[in-house]
Parts: sequence; structure tokens; C-alpha cells
Amino acid sequence: MKCHVCGGEMTATTSDLPFKLAPNRIIIVQDLPVFQCGQCGEYLLEDAVMARVEERLQGVDASAELEIVRYAA
Repeated sequence: MKCHVCGGEMTATTSDLPFKLAPNRIIIVQDLPVFQCGQCGEYLLEDAVMARVEERLQGVDASAELEIVRYAA
């Protein structure tokens, strides 16, 4: 797969990514499967992965300003 930003090669890997849910609320999802460009670092999430992330974000503590969750858990 080619990167849509620089044309470099995208490879499957895992990463920890932050998701900002509100101005003062950030959730970090660990071990997230992504495709990442080896040249520029751009990443892509598959639709199924993003759907699972959305499910995980629904279950986090609404009062937490910062929370870390695992993708697979």
C-alpha cells in the first residue's frame, strides 16, 4: 500500500494514538493496529479498527481527563 501523502510504502504495525474527545479530555489507545508510512510517518486505520476504537471510547470514564485503554481489551 502506498502513502497518500508522500508515496512511500505503508506497512502494518501497532501504535499508541491519542483521541481528543473534548477540550480537556484525551484517551490514548494502546497497541492499535495501523498502517504506517516508513518515510513520513503518516498512518491509516482500517474501518473495522476505527469501529472498534469508537466502541472502546464509549466505555471510558466520562469524568477522566486522561485515560489509557488497550485496543484488544
